[in-house]
Amino acid sequence: MGYVYLIATVLLTVYGQLAFKWQIDEAGAFPAGMGARLEYVAGLAVSPWMLSVVFSVLAAALTWGAALTRFELNFAYPFMSLSFVLVLLLSGPLFSESVTVAKLVGVALIVAGLIIGSQSW
Repeated sequence: MGYVYLIATVLLTVYGQLAFKWQIDEAGAFPAGMGARLEYVAGLAVSPWMLSVVFSVLAAALTWGAALTRFELNFAYPFMSLSFVLVLLLSGPLFSESVTVAKLVGVALIVAGLIIGSQSW
């Protein structure tokens, strides 16, 4: 069950990051005037999607806590790096962001580190 908690934490974290980016893109640039800034933030605060982001953060904290009851921190924490992998792979198709060879090599190194770090030698 511990791995289910770890996977849930990663997926909830990734969802939160992607939904947050989507809503920020939809809202547009941060305005210059104070009144416009308050209106901008208030609009985001009541958005159902942004509320789902807040919920995902809270749920991720709970699943993370549950995972830590099953694993040592130094074993569980490297799994959080999977969020880097998923966000990179999804940001290209979802937001038309560049996915370069250098970024893919970096993510491959993260995965290699995760594999090595999770070994109990």
